[in-house]
Amino acid sequence: MNSRAIQQKIARLGAGGRLRVLDLFSGCGGLSLGFKAAGFEISAAVELDPDAARTHGLNFHPGDERHARPRDIKTKPSVLTEELGLGHHALAFDIIVGGPPCQAFARVGRSKLREIADHPEAFRHDPRARLYSEYLQYVEACAPLAVLMENVPDMLNHGGHNIAEEVCEVLGSREYTCGYTLLNAAHYGVPQMRSRMFLIAYHRNLVDQVIFPSATHWIDLPPGYEGSRAVALKLLSANDDARSAHYCKSPLVSPELPPAVTASDAIGDLPKIDARKALADGSLKRGARRFDEPIPHTAPEKITEYVRLMREWSGYPASASLTDHVIRYLPRDYPLFARLEPGDQYPEAYLCAEKMFEEALAKLQKRGEAPGENSAAWWELRAEIVPPYDPGKFPNKWRKMWSDQPARTLLAHLGKDGYSHIHYDSGQARTLSVREAARLQSFPDGFVFSGTMNPAFRQIGNAVPPLMAKVIAEQISAQLHAAISGSVRKKVSVGGGSGR
Repeated sequence: MNSRAIQQKIARLGAGGRLRVLDLFSGCGGLSLGFKAAGFEISAAVELDPDAARTHGLNFHPGDERHARPRDIKTKPSVLTEELGLGHHALAFDIIVGGPPCQAFARVGRSKLREIADHPEAFRHDPRARLYSEYLQYVEACAPLAVLMENVPDMLNHGGHNIAEEVCEVLGSREYTCGYTLLNAAHYGVPQMRSRMFLIAYHRNLVDQVIFPSATHWIDLPPGYEGSRAVALKLLSANDDARSAHYCKSPLVSPELPPAVTASDAIGDLPKIDARKALADGSLKRGARRFDEPIPHTAPEKITEYVRLMREWSGYPASASLTDHVIRYLPRDYPLFARLEPGDQYPEAYLCAEKMFEEALAKLQKRGEAPGENSAAWWELRAEIVPPYDPGKFPNKWRKMWSDQPARTLLAHLGKDGYSHIHYDSGQARTLSVREAARLQSFPDGFVFSGTMNPAFRQIGNAVPPLMAKVIAEQISAQLHAAISGSVRKKVSVGGGSGR
């Protein structure tokens, strides 16, 4: 069936059909949005988290509740396509994209991957492999022309295994040509230094070499990113071709390219939120942040190219007001945020807070009201000013952003506190808003997030930046269409030569 399905898909695309995407572990839809922007049709998604699944449905299939339902990856492909009215699962999709959570790969090993590939029930014996097993089953059942997998760089050196290479071995046994590499989003127009592993596979009937897109922007990445990259690539330096047979060197990045998009380029136009003022006038209160209070969009005198893209993204234009430009309630820390310098992390913040505490004690001393050291009142005052975390144990817990650099990697942990991204503007003295995080992840202003603030932050942090996905999607589209055009020309030539 699969061989016949492949040929039918090639024929359909040769006749002008659009490439259809199935997004597994889709989250809110970063990959989907990038592929849609590149001209692909987003046919279906599988996502377990209810808020993320609803976000995906709202943005890609508005009004169709079937697409907004959470689904477990164990949902059979045939059940998925039947529920969505997409016909036979082997014919419904042309490309499968997604990134199985990295826990699924923990020390599985090459022999275990082969076992999973050959025995779909193997996950019952090794639960760590279950999610990967289900991903493989979708590839096997749906016979895509291409596969895209995204994951953390550690996938190249996870517990002593190069899991990306092992994935390529399994897909190779399924007649796919594979390649993987490490790409940083800042090199592709995203205002964020986010390094990720991308693996692309094409059916051998079409493509025999994987090519990754050329960089579009320049930045000299900080040492931490280069160090993480070196650790991820450590296994590939071994004298064992089997460890890196499918690895593709990252595309060269030239200083002659346009500079990377900075944080201020990306979010500088958004309405200012003075956290201390909002706290004082009562407009900022404790409790869930719902997206039900519109804030008028500003009209800056000068608008960056990136901001224009975020406001005018095809299919997702900005409205007159923002409803998700909301921030965390952190009353203790706003005065501290105002004093931090760009690049300051938790040790610097802790020292600064200690100084603020000493200043507060001195003021009370002048009035003769200072509490006795280590008294209940003394500790109460300290708790109002100084964060409780040990600076030796949490050196990277906080970071104040630079305005003239891309943001550091946004993570799902944004859904818990947001201290990793303190706004660079000391006058606003706060952590990022939901819309600012979305901008830094390259989600356009018209993209709607389901749920309240915390789930939205988590969805954004978990997503693949749509602009990054778009660049990769365009490369995949170019290779597939070139191969299909060549296949059609070859058939025409053969047909003409036969005298028919």
